[in-house]
Amino acid sequence: MALQAAFLPSALSVPKKGGLAAVVKDTAFLSVPQKKLQAASLSVRTQVATAPVSTPGSSTAAKDGKKTVRQGVVVITGASSGLGLAAAKALAETGKWHVVMACRDFLKAAKAAKGAGMADGSYTIMHLDLASLDSVRQFVDNFRRAGMPLDSLVCNAAIYRPTARTPTFTADGYEMSVGVNHLGHFLLARLLLDDLQRSDYPSRRLIILGSITGNTNTLAGNIPPKAGLGDLRGLAGGLRGQNGSAMIDGSESFDGAKAYKDSKICNMLTMQELHRRYHEEMGITFASLYPGCIATTGLFREHIPLFRLLFPPFQKFITKGFVSEAESGKRLAQVVSDPSLTKSGVYWSWNKDSASFENQLSQEASDPEKARKLWEISEKLVGLA
Repeated sequence: MALQAAFLPSALSVPKKGGLAAVVKDTAFLSVPQKKLQAASLSVRTQVATAPVSTPGSSTAAKDGKKTVRQGVVVITGASSGLGLAAAKALAETGKWHVVMACRDFLKAAKAAKGAGMADGSYTIMHLDLASLDSVRQFVDNFRRAGMPLDSLVCNAAIYRPTARTPTFTADGYEMSVGVNHLGHFLLARLLLDDLQRSDYPSRRLIILGSITGNTNTLAGNIPPKAGLGDLRGLAGGLRGQNGSAMIDGSESFDGAKAYKDSKICNMLTMQELHRRYHEEMGITFASLYPGCIATTGLFREHIPLFRLLFPPFQKFITKGFVSEAESGKRLAQVVSDPSLTKSGVYWSWNKDSASFENQLSQEASDPEKARKLWEISEKLVGLA
């Protein structure tokens, strides 16, 4: 699914303007718009963003000479579809945000942005494959060379393989669901903390997507297989499969649905540990959220056909928990930008009237000792310790 590097130019020139680097020598950087996205030609043209400010993240002066609040820059992983794309569109449409779409499939992201009607110059696409820790580091390097500030980071991308009974592995040899959903995002967040701290934006935020399925204090969280990290022995062993368990709790048998749910517990624990370690020191807001059941999202594409057929009407008419991609995108955009949602360490949810509230995490998903242990093991696995 990922775009072959050979199909992209080896160096993409960007005219020097504002804070953007003159040349970004990597196939991973592209500033859009593009005139044509036909896969047959695979031609890619670049332009400097022409959003409401001269350069993403720069400030503008009002007619009376007073300096105005500059446009914010937000990085959203997995922004080529589903919730990530909907949030990118919602933020870009305000004119107050420039969206960096951090995606694995370059052309898919470009087509998705065009198809969603995102305005030329309101977004930039940069390559990021969370299944490779080298790709995460390369993304961070490319982003910094682009010269943009970082005001908000949204760790949204996820892999969900509910029917899998045998594990697949990342480039670094870790089970794929946990490797992408947790470890890739863990490294990305840690590396970009300094960038967030340097930002002069009024409210800097780091947001990690949670899930109701990882919370065993909910009805959905009690549907088998239930999430549970145990003593983290499988994670400590590297989730290697043949040389040990591919499950975080050390289980001998692999279950793709549980692996996903476990990764979401990791996401929520990571958010809280970030809050405990860095909020007071850095002033960054750390938050997680569950935007509602987006039953039509591509996240379920690997589920059985009958589930994909029945799940949306079940959520719409039985549980009444259905939320459209557009509405979920607006909710995520709220957590990125709403002045009333600046409290750190919070897991946000929304009621039936679409009003946000602070939700309660399960005992395991809010266990500070488990969060500390998860942090220390994760640091070792991604090469930070």
